[in-house]
Amino acid sequence: MAVCSITATAWLAASSTSGAIQQEQGQTLASDARINNSLLGYASRHSDWSGVAGTLRDLAAQNSRRIALVAENGTLLADSATAGTPLPAKVSAVVDPLAVDVTLVPGAAGDRIDPRAVGPFLLSAHDRARLRKAADAYAACAGRTGQAVQVTVSNTGRPLVTTLSQGGGQEPSPVPSPVPTEAPAVVDVCDATIFSTPTRTEKAALKQLNLLVGKCLKGKGKDAGRGSVGLDFTWVSREKQPMPPVAEPDQVISSCVVTARREQLDPYVAPAAYLYIGSPAEGTGQRIPLPSIAGAALLVLVLTVGVSIMAARRLVRPVNALTHAAQRMRDGDSSARVTVRTTGEISELATAFNEMSEHLQRMEEQRKAMVSDISHELRTPLSNLRGWLEATQDGVAELDPALIASLVEEILLLQHIVDDLQELALADAGKLRLHVEPLHLGDLLDQVTTAHRGRAEAAGLTLTAVVTDDPPLTADPVRLRQAIGNLVTNSLRYTPRGGHITLGARQDGDQVVIEVTDTGVGIRAEHLPHVFDRFWRAEKSRNRQTGGSGLGLAIVRNLAEAHGGTATVASVPGVRTTFTLRLPSQRDP
Repeated sequence: MAVCSITATAWLAASSTSGAIQQEQGQTLASDARINNSLLGYASRHSDWSGVAGTLRDLAAQNSRRIALVAENGTLLADSATAGTPLPAKVSAVVDPLAVDVTLVPGAAGDRIDPRAVGPFLLSAHDRARLRKAADAYAACAGRTGQAVQVTVSNTGRPLVTTLSQGGGQEPSPVPSPVPTEAPAVVDVCDATIFSTPTRTEKAALKQLNLLVGKCLKGKGKDAGRGSVGLDFTWVSREKQPMPPVAEPDQVISSCVVTARREQLDPYVAPAAYLYIGSPAEGTGQRIPLPSIAGAALLVLVLTVGVSIMAARRLVRPVNALTHAAQRMRDGDSSARVTVRTTGEISELATAFNEMSEHLQRMEEQRKAMVSDISHELRTPLSNLRGWLEATQDGVAELDPALIASLVEEILLLQHIVDDLQELALADAGKLRLHVEPLHLGDLLDQVTTAHRGRAEAAGLTLTAVVTDDPPLTADPVRLRQAIGNLVTNSLRYTPRGGHITLGARQDGDQVVIEVTDTGVGIRAEHLPHVFDRFWRAEKSRNRQTGGSGLGLAIVRNLAEAHGGTATVASVPGVRTTFTLRLPSQRDP
């Protein structure tokens, strides 16, 4: 396919596109922009397109292009080509001085209104001459005071005075006052009142504009008396409190100013029109011969289809198998697998899909088991609470201190389960925060031993701590006490009276090893891989006298991993069980 396509493309480019490229030579963005700008200037100064034909023909001759203007209703306004010639395939731009096309005028103002569209602000010849004379007099006065200024004329005919900086650049003066703020001495000596005061024409236009702005603001729930629009079409606030010099009007005011300007200028500018720009060949109706193009395209198409069908049959078969397996998985069949005998990327994709399917199946089984375990753990204390409360409500039982203590115990059990679940949720989400610091393991193990010695003595057990050389460790003391405390609690639960529980710590290379060893009933070998699973107990009856909520050891593993360590267990049934935490000696706080 690649060889045939490249050969056909090369032949096609050599035989049929050279003429087209030659004919289209000169069609550049710059020429399109010049044409668009000229027509925008015409539309800004005329209320219709009735006299645009001559301008359009001149533009077409100067740029060697075919140009046509079409009204929004489809009426042909002007065309540089002969009558009856079809228009180019697509519109090049929309000529609208009130909504300038930024594609051909990248530097258009934010309101997209052509600056040449001045409408009622256009000064009469008398006003222009009078203001220019005053501006020239001001410039001459400023020159005598040693200040260099320059007089220019805006689109409305009003003269503008700019101050020339020492580097030769120009700094535009604010409107309407053309007096530069950088030259206070000039302002004091020279009179700019005559040419800086709005004329009668400008006052009338500003009055009309501000009425339109006020109407818009009122319709949007804004106070129209807070300010007005100046000759530079910016909003001047009348607030009593002074505004910062860089303060900008809000979006509603800016939108209303733009809307009012467009409404005011609409009668003075030509309506929007579609601009078509094409090559002279399009203007004369010439067309590039198509038989060779069609023949080459047909040949490439036939070859491509033939080769694609043969290749697709080989490629689609394993893809279909993957698709059917994915649909089965979507429908709830977690046992969906796919067998692909090919090699390469498809085989790797099938292997990855099968691994994902197996993982999702395991995750679904774990999710169902966890939901069942959580409901089981919460049901018993909730049932006890409900039963006793209903009995008290019905008068069967009396809410005495003993019953209250029993209910509080059930609530504490619920709180303990919820807290454990919260710990695991934080660990799973990676939000379990550790506040690590250097600590002495001897002191920490003494604290754990002291906290659990009462329960150990009540159970007839001996609880001791043995620390070798007090190895240095950087860890979160609160979380580490919680993990070791869970291990001690587990040992107290499964060690019969007269047994021993030993807490030990020692250095092993760059790791610190903490061990909790008991002489309890032990754990059978087949149960060891599940000891740290959530809600797992060797006693399936879930009797609380022989086991807790099933979350304590899962929390121990998560806390060890959060410290960058591991948690393991080794056991000889009926002899001893040892839980081991391996933590790095140093950890970056």
